Amino acid sequence: MTQEERKELMTIVRELSYEEREVTLASGRKSNFYFDGKQTCLHARGGLLVGKAFWQEAQQFQGPIHGVGGLTLGADPIATATSIAAALDGQSVHAFIIRKEPKGHGTGQWLEGRKNLPAGSRVVIVEDVTTTGGSSMKAVERAREEGLEVVGIVTLVDREEGARENIEGEKIPLRAVFTRTQVVG
Repeated sequence: MTQEERKELMTIVRELSYEEREVTLASGRKSNFYFDGKQTCLHARGGLLVGKAFWQEAQQFQGPIHGVGGLTLGADPIATATSIAAALDGQSVHAFIIRKEPKGHGTGQWLEGRKNLPAGSRVVIVEDVTTTGGSSMKAVERAREEGLEVVGIVTLVDREEGARENIEGEKIPLRAVFTRTQVVG
């Protein structure tokens, strides 16, 4: 990802994903601003740039990466975009999706894309936004229960409200494409 592409992605994040308004976050906290990363990830150019940015960040972790994924719905477009960016870079990195509850019929599975990732596969958890890191840690727990080795977490925007401390306190590295401070200025 070039510096120009990074600047372009920041512009898209600011225009489509950042809002100043009163919201209740997944953590239960109230906030006067909101990041909806899906707006950027589902934008044609934004999605392409997100994939490139996440692939660049994922490569900073030690050793090979076999898969990228996280909790549905925020991680879904990121995982796919990152997998495609890796493929365009000549790497085979499969996307996966972790359900919020097991499939209610058929196999009852928690993880979609499982056939591409045998036990022991090294994966990166991806998120659109991190606040306290609770959703990221749920994804880590579920991935580990499925026999995957989590090597790190990448988020589009770190709200800088404890996620880094909580995640890294569990000995998992966190990389952020952008921080709240960078987006808001």
